[in-house]
Amino acid sequence: MKLTKEDFFKRQTTLPEIGKQGQERLQNAKVLIIGCGGLGSPAAVYLAASGIGHLHLVDFDTVSASNLHRQIFYNVDSINTPKVEQLADEISKKAPFTNVTFTNNAIAKNSILELMKGFDVVVDGTDSLPIKYLINDACVLSKKPLVYGSLYKFDGYVATFNVNENKGFSTNLRDAFPEIATDIPNCEDAGTMNPIVGIIALLQVNEVIKLITKTGKLLSNQLLIYNALENSQFKMKLKKNKSLNIKEIFKSYHYLDKPCKVQDPKLLISSSDFKKRIDDRNLEIVSVINNLETKIPFKVKIKKPFQSFDYEGFNPDFNKNYVIVCNKGITSYTVTLNLKKKYPLLSVLSLVGGIQKFN
Repeated sequence: MKLTKEDFFKRQTTLPEIGKQGQERLQNAKVLIIGCGGLGSPAAVYLAASGIGHLHLVDFDTVSASNLHRQIFYNVDSINTPKVEQLADEISKKAPFTNVTFTNNAIAKNSILELMKGFDVVVDGTDSLPIKYLINDACVLSKKPLVYGSLYKFDGYVATFNVNENKGFSTNLRDAFPEIATDIPNCEDAGTMNPIVGIIALLQVNEVIKLITKTGKLLSNQLLIYNALENSQFKMKLKKNKSLNIKEIFKSYHYLDKPCKVQDPKLLISSSDFKKRIDDRNLEIVSVINNLETKIPFKVKIKKPFQSFDYEGFNPDFNKNYVIVCNKGITSYTVTLNLKKKYPLLSVLSLVGGIQKFN
């Protein structure tokens, strides 16, 4: 059967707010999607199905088993294969009128401005806070609208930043949160349910379509916050911070995970050294992973989730040597640092790289 655009997009063009003119705008649009995980993968598929003419996907990662419960456009056979390749193949099967290309590399400060050239809209599907700020700052410098999405447990956040309005550009991520928080774990450490991931991704798709077709009211100069447990949402109004010089910030900032960048070597233990001491009776291993079902390849004596870690109620034995572990060695370092501040004489170290680097 030969497909035509008229048949494929009939339900959409029937809407007078879209029509043939809006569909042509979608077909002529070029959208850059950075991050092809829980947010980026469904956003890409739905945007392609809506008729976006050119999608470019960017992600360095491969599919893992833990992705599949929420990244539903991958499957068991996709495990250990590049996400961008699998997603591009999936889109080609579903959206014959979309040209999809991809970059199987991580974005970087020295290449992101060049990467954004030629695209009309940027969609943020990443889960790293420093990278989100890198994307935001690059969009401001490139004068590109950014459709932002992020997740924390049962909360989701959506906004359309840096829209060219009559009085200049709308607010951006730094107007909402000027500084990068260093104590917020990603979804791997904090956990997430799959419905909210899909909800936030589709809200991002909705923003892109409205932006391109010039219909409806955008989430500009505001941040929508949705809570899945209460099924509630509210919009936080944002004001432009005129004192911010993003050009200077971009020049000086490295956009690396700050906890990794400033970790004190004196508070760290390498995987190899940890293995040598793992059977020491005086060693107390403390897991701060929120998902207590996570498989850990060594015996853990104490399990205290990061989000509910009670520093006041933690009664250490000063004759013991403590090693704090998490998935990636980021939240464990935060706990280690806080314990050392509270108990300066305590022997406490964080496992470098977490259990992911333990082999």
